Amino acid sequence: MKLRTFLSATAAASALLTLGLPAAQAQTYKSEYRMSLVVGTAFPWGKGGEIWANKVREKTNGRINIKLYPGVSLIQGDQTREFSALRQGVIDMAVGSTINWSPQVKQLNLFSLPFLMPDYAAIDALTQGEVGKEIFKTLDKAGVVPLAWGENGYRELTNSKHAVKTPADMKGLKIRVVGSPLFADTFTALGANPTQMSWADAQPAFASGAVDGQENPMSIFTAAKLHTVNQKFLTLWGYVADPLVFVVNKDVWNSWTPADREAVRQAALEAGKEEIAIARKGMVEAGQPLLKDIEGLGVTITRLSPEERAAFVKITRPVYDKWKPQVGTPLVEMAEKAIAARKQ
Repeated sequence: MKLRTFLSATAAASALLTLGLPAAQAQTYKSEYRMSLVVGTAFPWGKGGEIWANKVREKTNGRINIKLYPGVSLIQGDQTREFSALRQGVIDMAVGSTINWSPQVKQLNLFSLPFLMPDYAAIDALTQGEVGKEIFKTLDKAGVVPLAWGENGYRELTNSKHAVKTPADMKGLKIRVVGSPLFADTFTALGANPTQMSWADAQPAFASGAVDGQENPMSIFTAAKLHTVNQKFLTLWGYVADPLVFVVNKDVWNSWTPADREAVRQAALEAGKEEIAIARKGMVEAGQPLLKDIEGLGVTITRLSPEERAAFVKITRPVYDKWKPQVGTPLVEMAEKAIAARKQ
């Protein structure tokens, strides 16, 4: 009995000593944390991840070191599996696309409703307002810790065949789209032939002519040099934008001290603001210098008039109406009101 009492007392004392240690010592940190990205640091999206990693290292005095894994290499290049892998702990952190995660979190389809967001002020009204907070609550319930918003940008249309000015010009075009049923519905409504494939597979398909076109932000167009793979016709239609989210796996988050969690959060907020500025560079300045650079590469740019754009809005409205209840009618209506009340 005396020996058992002694052992119990020793165990209790050990527990008390552990509890009494400074939190940073009591926590177990990995030597390296894995951050998943779809693209590398040549793109604003990847640059945002790099900025976040550097700020985290600085703000935590090197306690949290992050390695970037572009090309969603942790999940064999399948960007639609990223959210599940993040939730399961295969991935520690990510700067992820609302489009890529929408198969697992249906509310993220909000941002892909065709022609919901007419301008950058509309994007900001959603991500920086009550809608953004609601989305973060949803992501938290889905098993990750969302910290900040970033931006991939407005997704404009390019192809190798001809200028697209009307919905009729879309007929029969084979367009690469991401693995989201909403995108397939939108391009089918426009008379195109949507083809789902990863970004890694898409570029060789453009070069060979197996696929005619794609839709992506202009920063992607220039960084990926899409003019060199037959993408010679560009239509500015701003039909959807692609906000990004800076997130951390919940178990990883809970393994850090409160002070380090706050440091990671602040680093994400700062990196998100910087990344958005990079993503919009050349598009919001007077004269839109990025577009002038693209024209200089021999690309024909079609700018839609309000009446021409309205024709695309009208033909895709049934898709919008079909998906509104799937996204969640209250959330969509909240978004519509926020956009209507936005400051220009």
